[in-house]
Amino acid sequence: MRASLISAAFVAALVGYGSTIALVLAAAAAVGADAAQTASWVLAVCLGKAAGSALLSSWHRVPVVLAWSTPGAALVAATSGLTMPQAVGAFVVAGLLIAATGAIRPLGRAVALIPDGIAGGMLAGVLLPFVLKGAAAAEAAPALVLPMLAVFALVRLANPAVAVIAALACGVALAFALGFADWPALALPLPRLSFIAPAFDGGSIIGLALPLYLVTMASQNLPGFATMRAAGYEPPVRSALGLTGGISALTALFGAHTVSMAAITAAICLGPDVHPDREQRWKVGLAYAGFWVLLGLGSPAILLLLAALPPQVMVALVALALLGALTGALATAMAVPEQRFAAVLTLGVTAAGVPFLGVGAAFWGLLAGLAMVALERLAARRRG
Repeated sequence: MRASLISAAFVAALVGYGSTIALVLAAAAAVGADAAQTASWVLAVCLGKAAGSALLSSWHRVPVVLAWSTPGAALVAATSGLTMPQAVGAFVVAGLLIAATGAIRPLGRAVALIPDGIAGGMLAGVLLPFVLKGAAAAEAAPALVLPMLAVFALVRLANPAVAVIAALACGVALAFALGFADWPALALPLPRLSFIAPAFDGGSIIGLALPLYLVTMASQNLPGFATMRAAGYEPPVRSALGLTGGISALTALFGAHTVSMAAITAAICLGPDVHPDREQRWKVGLAYAGFWVLLGLGSPAILLLLAALPPQVMVALVALALLGALTGALATAMAVPEQRFAAVLTLGVTAAGVPFLGVGAAFWGLLAGLAMVALERLAARRRG
């Protein structure tokens, strides 16, 4: 296998893992996952991405790169009052809905009917609270966070893809060098999958599963397909949705949230610098899968290191990692003038994070935005 294929796969996997692992850990903490369940979550989602990338790339002979749903992890991290079994039940349902979207065309068309502004507003409302916490982290630990911000800004000018990883490296180095963290005991815990029996209830399905499904579709799968088309490849939409949904439903039983198409990391694996023969670039999916297996197996040791860091480092890292996604969500929310008010309403209700009737805020934000769009369209028809 060409060295360029391996290097591209390595960079893509490292960027995908290092830039958002803190968000996955925040999601696990939000639903009460213990250390073993958190380790199982990370291992399962890594193995799921590896299996899906290898299978789809080999099957279709096009480079297919999967990711964990970063907006989905943010959504889970923003929830409150759910247990781990309830979260697992929601993950299973979200995975089945994604698979059904690939198999049942009317369901895909129904998702497409949701206005882009409303989808963008909901995603922005999920992400905004995490970005705002970055300022509080800087105030609490300026010696750690301010250098991280400076490194992020400077590296981003040259290579945005590795800016978050550079900030993480800076934070880790400063935390141990300045005595804010102690090295964990030398140990190499064995990676293990822990089965978690799902609990299904209306509140978690409506409040978490449905929003998780929607943000994964709107903010991961659709951009991922668009990235492949921009590189000259026809994405295997139906089989990709069916396989990623099925994998998500299966790995959910071991704690993992959804896997999906990648967009930013996929772009690293699709260009001519990966392989001059575009017909051979599909092999990058195999190398990418191999690196994700290694990251999954090495996760117990990585998680021990991250757990030793001051919490402000991880909070700041999450804020930096979500800046790009928040920028895109806000641009989408404000793109159509006729949808702006409804999009801002969706953002406000979602960002408030207040559950109602046992259902999370993301669902009520979506509902509020759709209701406002319907009212505005009805009023426009009556005026016309």
